[in-house]
Amino acid sequence: MSQDSADLLQHPRRNLGNRYRSQAQKFVRLANMDEDRFDDNIAWAEQNARQAILHDFTDEKNWRCLADIKVIVGDGEGLCALLEDIFSVLGRDPDNVDQLQGIDFLKLGLELLEAAFTRDPLDPDIWWENINSGNLVDSNIQSFTERCKKLDFTDQRANIIFGRRIERLRDSGYTDVFIQLSKHLLAHRPNNHELWMELGRLHERRSEVDEAWMCYDHVQNLRAHIFPRDEFLQRLTNKMDGQEEKPWSKPSVEKRDQFLKQMMELSQRVSKSVIDEQTKDFEESTESKHPDLIRLEILTENGDFSEAFFLARRLLSQGEDWAEEWLNVARLGLGD
Repeated sequence: MSQDSADLLQHPRRNLGNRYRSQAQKFVRLANMDEDRFDDNIAWAEQNARQAILHDFTDEKNWRCLADIKVIVGDGEGLCALLEDIFSVLGRDPDNVDQLQGIDFLKLGLELLEAAFTRDPLDPDIWWENINSGNLVDSNIQSFTERCKKLDFTDQRANIIFGRRIERLRDSGYTDVFIQLSKHLLAHRPNNHELWMELGRLHERRSEVDEAWMCYDHVQNLRAHIFPRDEFLQRLTNKMDGQEEKPWSKPSVEKRDQFLKQMMELSQRVSKSVIDEQTKDFEESTESKHPDLIRLEILTENGDFSEAFFLARRLLSQGEDWAEEWLNVARLGLGD
């Protein structure tokens, strides 16, 4: 599947979500009306409810629809799986995940789902209203910032949900918080080209030229058919025409290396690899291999494609052309 096709599946399409949910509710009504065809109708209801979530995971009504069907058919395991899925969308908060241990899902599953939505509304506008209520806005934002540092944004849906939340922060003047949390989201999901673009635009508005260039550079590497980095350089050139300022040159290797190292370190928080021990074992059997090649092998074998992505890009910025192959492996693993 191409990246563009994958993006279409992961980006919410409300009309289709509403249509499939409406169909699911219709089949539930038919199942309740016709006992002889209950199994067939409820199966169609569940299939349509799943499609509703697939097409629009940001609408809480779609999740409730499928959860209600799970209760109707007595599928406690299925309701548990649904809760695990919504908790992935909400960043796999350890406090949420711990609630799934040893409970009767048919009795408490719907209550847990509502509690999750009360704490973490999927609609970014409702979320912002909650954050912005009362006289504790700054305190609420600080709590949200600290909480985000514990979350897992490797699920693309989580990146979208929290990306929309931090856009509300940016639009309300909390630009430093936006920059800080963008880096956490991108460290876990470096192929989120839309967020790289938004971050680049913000840096450009703030006249942070090197930072803007590095963000646009990521977009252009991820999306070969668009050229934000080149267009940015053209804007800089036009701006400097007729001026005596020294022409701008792209960030130094050292600065790019520092930036990519920081992103790589942020991605390590959700890493499944224990590099030091595994690298030692690999080095004993492959003494002739480059240590970073060994590290890339371990990371990709363990599915840590985000860290592998930043390591490969860092090596390429240092002139290690052999890392191009591993950058492609990491992008493929990320769904690119």
